[in-house]
Amino acid sequence: MKGFPHKISLVLYNVIILFTFLTLVYFGYSYYKLPVEGTLRLEHPLYNLLKPTGFIGHGLGIIGTLFIVFGLFGYMARKRMKIFARVGLLKHWLEWHIFICTLGFIMVLFHTTFKFGGVVSIGLWSLVIVFLSGVIGRFIYIQIPRSIEGRELSVREIQDLKSELDDELYEKYGIRFSEVKTSKFSEIRMKLIAAKVPHKEFRKVRYLIRKENILEKRIERLDMMHKLFNHWHVLHLPFAIIMLIIMVIHVALALYLGYSWILFK
Repeated sequence: MKGFPHKISLVLYNVIILFTFLTLVYFGYSYYKLPVEGTLRLEHPLYNLLKPTGFIGHGLGIIGTLFIVFGLFGYMARKRMKIFARVGLLKHWLEWHIFICTLGFIMVLFHTTFKFGGVVSIGLWSLVIVFLSGVIGRFIYIQIPRSIEGRELSVREIQDLKSELDDELYEKYGIRFSEVKTSKFSEIRMKLIAAKVPHKEFRKVRYLIRKENILEKRIERLDMMHKLFNHWHVLHLPFAIIMLIIMVIHVALALYLGYSWILFK
C-alpha cells in the first residue's frame, strides 16, 4: 500500500477514531456527566445500557479489550516472528497498531463510565500510561530515519541519503544546500530564475530543500533520539505487561461472576 491509498487509510483511521469518540459522547453525555457516586446515574434512562455490565457498556469493554489485544500481539508478531516478516511493511503495521489500540482505549474508557477505583483502576491507569507513552513513542520513532520497509537506517545510510539530495539539488538546479539552508525561498527563487530553471520545477526544489533540512536536523538529534527511545521502553513495556495481567484477571473474574454479555448464552 503506497502513495494515495496509504494516505486514504490514514485519513480513514482518524475518521473512525473521531467518529467513535463523538458518537459515544453524543449518545451518553447526559449519563457520563452525572456524579459517579450517589443515585443520579441509577435513575438515568440509559443506566441499564451504559453501565459497565450493561449491554452497550459491557460490549464496549469486550470489543475494546479485543482490539487492544489484537493490536498489541499482531504488531509484536509482525515485528518479532520471521514467519510474518514479509507480510506488509512494518511502518504500516505500526500505524494499524496505533489505530486499533487507540480505538480500543476509547471503548474501554467508556466501558468504565469514568469510574476509577479498586484494583481494576491500576489496570486502567496502566492503560492510560501505555496509551500516552505510545503517543510519545510514535513521535520519537518518526524522528529516526528509516527505510520504506520501516528498518532503521544506519548513520552511513543516512549520510548517503543526504549526499543524494545534495547532488540532485546541485546537478539539476545549481543549488548547494549548505548555501541556501537558512535562506528564504523568495531568495532561492531569484537564484532559480537567474539560472533559467522552469517555474514548474520550483515546487520540486522547495520539496528537496525542506526534505534535506528535516534530514539534517534528524541527523543532529539522532543520538539523543536513540537514548530517548531506549528509555521509552522502560516506561512503555512494564505498564503494558501490568495492563495485560490485570485485564486477564478482570475478564476471568467477570466470567466467573456470570457477566458474559451476549457470549456463552
